Amino acid sequence: MKTVKKISFTAVFIFLFACAMAQNPAALQTAFNKSYESEQAGNYSQAISELKAVYKSDSYIMNVRLGWLCYLAKQYTESVTYYDKSISLKPYAIEARFGCVKPLSALENWEKVKLHYSEILKIDPQNTVANYWLGVIYYNRKDYVNATKLFEKVVNLFPLDYDSVIMLAWSKLSSGKSADARVLFNQALILRPDDSSALSGLKQIK
Repeated sequence: MKTVKKISFTAVFIFLFACAMAQNPAALQTAFNKSYESEQAGNYSQAISELKAVYKSDSYIMNVRLGWLCYLAKQYTESVTYYDKSISLKPYAIEARFGCVKPLSALENWEKVKLHYSEILKIDPQNTVANYWLGVIYYNRKDYVNATKLFEKVVNLFPLDYDSVIMLAWSKLSSGKSADARVLFNQALILRPDDSSALSGLKQIK
């Protein structure tokens, strides 16, 4: 009977301790504040240590923050691990996927970069950042058909966005649609007078 009481008391103590930790936002706020200060000072290792001291694996915000800090510290593989945990905790939050793209790009893992942009577009089809950069990936792979579709989405939403207009122009030219490309190169020159990329494109059409 004494053993049962002892086990019960221990279980209650652990439960209360866990509750106290979960309900102590001040400790987390202090840790985050110190991590921000260390980040500003360029001491990324210290910023990481501040958060690891109070780390909770089921905390979305903590995993995202550690993913970012590890990226800054050039610990790219560890950064991806934290971002992956964030994504598993909140699958419909696109910020963690955008964050994960950074270390994956540093690792030159373009297939996973492409996958994250594709997943973001499943959640938010009109997201201009994901559409643009996925378009760039397709363009670099000479898949001009898919690149054109993505750049067209961005240009339809933001006709004055030079970067998207010029990429759409080159995608059109590369896929043999010279007339469309000419219009877009000239549009790019309105947005950015004497632009060398647009002028180069127009010379190729002539």
